[in-house]
Amino acid sequence: MIKIKPFIVLTAILIVVTLMLPTLLVLPFSDDKPSRQLGEESIQKSVQTENTADAAVEVAVYRTAKKKIETLPLDKYLIGVVAAEMPADFEIEALKAQALAARTYIVSQLLNEEKIGMPEGNADVTDTEIHQVYKNNEELKKLWGMDYKWKISKITEAVKETSGQILTYEGKPITPTFFSTSNGYTENSEDYWSNSYPYLRSVASPWDKNSPKFSNQKIMPVSEFEAKLGVKLADSKNVGKIIERTAGKRVGKVEINGKVLTGREIRDKLDLKSSDFSWVLKGDNIVITTKGYGHGVGMSQYGANGMASEGKDYKEIVKHYYQGVEISKTDALLTKVTAKK
Repeated sequence: MIKIKPFIVLTAILIVVTLMLPTLLVLPFSDDKPSRQLGEESIQKSVQTENTADAAVEVAVYRTAKKKIETLPLDKYLIGVVAAEMPADFEIEALKAQALAARTYIVSQLLNEEKIGMPEGNADVTDTEIHQVYKNNEELKKLWGMDYKWKISKITEAVKETSGQILTYEGKPITPTFFSTSNGYTENSEDYWSNSYPYLRSVASPWDKNSPKFSNQKIMPVSEFEAKLGVKLADSKNVGKIIERTAGKRVGKVEINGKVLTGREIRDKLDLKSSDFSWVLKGDNIVITTKGYGHGVGMSQYGANGMASEGKDYKEIVKHYYQGVEISKTDALLTKVTAKK
């Protein structure tokens, strides 16, 4: 057996360490990320040092325009969703609430065996409103231009600050629906969709009145109105009568010359911003005024921003819009997701 002198071994170790040291120092910072700006240091530090469950799970997104699948870590996906779904200049606590809703949705989707609304392939979600709108980093750079660095830093902070958290009801992930602006109240789920969820109840949302999307007006020729709704106006004085209101004070049902239509049917057929509407006949046109923007079920985004502006944190926001929910850890559920893949 050949014996090696201790002196030679020590010399060899020192040479190896000397050669490897520059590499070890460079590796953690060689990810080609843009250099930090003033005010970003604390955000970047939390991103680098926080060991999150989100980063260990991958999401396969079907990019509708390109007709291909983009696979990326869950945390990066959530950043792209929050950036696409809520304005970055909203309050940070509102962005956290949006991140929590987005994570809850995708975790539930990843656990679901049935991929509803998906084209053929191995994708988990699309990048459209069918699931959640998503934009990748390059798309956000083009969209935001000079504002990219501060906007992406703020949204990254919102995602990281809520890492590993989802919304549950009786131990299961909820369906965290959200929309832009309410008419002052949110809607019971069964008043807009067929399913009733105990956590999707009508609640007051007075902050929405400050939203730029709170009111809208649409002018439509009578002939187009009649054609789209499949009705015939009886006379110039009788355009229709609201015969039912929902818990969220939207139109439940309208009777037009003997035909009864739901508020949602009218909203869909006339392409209105909301199902809280009123109209008047002026000459050969019908002038339709709406309050709110979106279906009205779940969390109002402008309402969430209003609550945040008054000092409410993201936990208070989500528990206002999703009644009776808990904020739970994702660890066990994400383990199931990883096991499936």
